[in-house]
Amino acid sequence: MARRKVDFLIIGSGIAGLSYALKVADFGKVCIITKGKAEETNTRLAQGGIAAVMYSPDSYEKHIADTLIAGDGLCNEKVVRFTIKESTERIKDLVAWGAEFDKTTTGKYDLAKEGGHSEFRVIHHKDNTGKEIESALLDRVIAHPNIEIVENAFVIDLLTQHHLGVIVNKKTPDVNCFGAYIFNEVSNEIETILAKTTLMATGGAGNVYNTTTNPPIATGDGIAMVHRAKGMIENMEFIQFHPTSLYNPSEKPSYLISEAVRGFGGILKNQKGEEFMQKYDRRKSLAPRDIVARAIDNEMKISGDEFVYLDCRHLEKNDLINHFPNIYAKCFSLGIDISKDMIPVVPAAHYVCGGIKVDEHARTSIHHLYASGECSSTGLHGANRLASNSLLEALVFSHRASIDAINAIKTTDYCNEIPDWDAEGMVLNEEMILITQTIKELQSIMSSYVGIVRSNLRLKRAMDRLQIIHKETEELYDKSLLNFKICELRNLIAVAYLIIKMATQRKESRGLHFSINYPKNK
Repeated sequence: MARRKVDFLIIGSGIAGLSYALKVADFGKVCIITKGKAEETNTRLAQGGIAAVMYSPDSYEKHIADTLIAGDGLCNEKVVRFTIKESTERIKDLVAWGAEFDKTTTGKYDLAKEGGHSEFRVIHHKDNTGKEIESALLDRVIAHPNIEIVENAFVIDLLTQHHLGVIVNKKTPDVNCFGAYIFNEVSNEIETILAKTTLMATGGAGNVYNTTTNPPIATGDGIAMVHRAKGMIENMEFIQFHPTSLYNPSEKPSYLISEAVRGFGGILKNQKGEEFMQKYDRRKSLAPRDIVARAIDNEMKISGDEFVYLDCRHLEKNDLINHFPNIYAKCFSLGIDISKDMIPVVPAAHYVCGGIKVDEHARTSIHHLYASGECSSTGLHGANRLASNSLLEALVFSHRASIDAINAIKTTDYCNEIPDWDAEGMVLNEEMILITQTIKELQSIMSSYVGIVRSNLRLKRAMDRLQIIHKETEELYDKSLLNFKICELRNLIAVAYLIIKMATQRKESRGLHFSINYPKNK
């Protein structure tokens, strides 16, 4: 069994992991683990951009207020304030690393406006901002001599005192992270990586649902691993459904029609061609995502239709195509000319607002373990994420984590007593149908009972079904040789459990958690 030692272990290769890697790489050996290709991330698929205060009449106070309003009373105001106030400097970091953003003829950034924002403040690169950022960061990371990227490797579990024979639970004081076991698909070996510090940057968990804008890799791995390691997880009931994914049932992941299209002037309409958002919010199509997603869900239930429309036909064609060339091309490939035809859209699971609980330095409840990006719960989003605050959050908290971790490695040693992975008694699983079918069953349960609108009865039914799936899967896992799919299934089950449990415990409707049993905020 292979063993290696690093100063900084990073799990995930999106904006959170890569920006952190570039900050710490001059101070020690860095290893980035990613279960696919390095560029296969949620970051790459981000279309809209990054919210940041750049020019007047915008101000930090306006951005802070918009974030707090969207978060529906659950944001940590201290976190919101320092995140927003550090936004300008973090944009400068990206530019210094080579990311290019759209500018006007005057040389200023061409700022967009999205739902929930009171000003134009979203910095973007056409409608593929995430791809631009991912490419720029990855080029820098690959060129750095202190950074190693291990692709096609699945992190199985974090290493803690549990692997030294100590019973660890959520009340155990001073739980430490010593690194991780990884399953390297290329070598077909389970390796032990000992690390002085570890950053969890594994992104989201959209594939716990049938329909999601997330890539197939988004299976909640980091959240599940920290949960198993007895770290603190919070606010998992707040799952953001993007209101406007392209209605194309045969396509996975669902293609995202950016929030910025509505910010540009796109109008939501039912299949009769009638506007409807005025019935739900005075901001109409520019209301925050939780409100828009519930409105669309309600309109679909009232009408029995499977989608609604986003109408851009009244917008100037050349401007529309120039701002959204990829969306235009995608729709055109399906026979939809967005300058002449309305776009069929439907909500899809998009973003986890909760996750691994961290402090203002991105430290988790487990020593020497940090978390940044979508897998973390920082207090910025509260009950509902303001559009385009996510990439900003990852930059800010990875920056803060890097400062803390650079100091931490100076006084941290490796735990050499950690044993190698024990695969004795395990056999090759020749019944993959058991895994693939269980994933479909899980996704169906979550989509049917724990979606945009919930109830106590639906949540109980979901938990009852999940317990059966959990028992069957653990029995299979305990006797099977490892593969990516069974590891992902275990993680999806853990994430589903956390979502259902925390949704059941919240006896109110707030933000992204809406229950028919508690129709109004208390």
